Amino acid sequence: MSSPAERSAGTIYEQVQASPEFRAFRGRLRRYVFPMTAIFLAWYLAYVGLASYAPEFMSIRVAGTITVGLLIGLAQFVSTFVITTLYVRFAERELDGPAAELRARVESGHQEVGA
Repeated sequence: MSSPAERSAGTIYEQVQASPEFRAFRGRLRRYVFPMTAIFLAWYLAYVGLASYAPEFMSIRVAGTITVGLLIGLAQFVSTFVITTLYVRFAERELDGPAAELRARVESGHQEVGA
């Protein structure tokens, strides 16, 4: 059982959330996720926009029955796998270590998170 002084400082989860390590962790995650999400959404919306407003361009035949629209649509799948692969590499390199340290602190119940 924790003492009243420890309880007034907040739960271990609140302390971790307020720690500089957690803020740095969230910052690293956001600096990767937000731009990558914006890039993907712009790429997806460009495809939708081209399909809606430039059907002549999208229906240009590249080879046989393969059109520009089909190639761009298939590239959407490829880009999804590329983004996923890049995120996994980023997470292994930048997130897994700090996340494991923060998780260990929470599981051990240490109240001195920022120390």
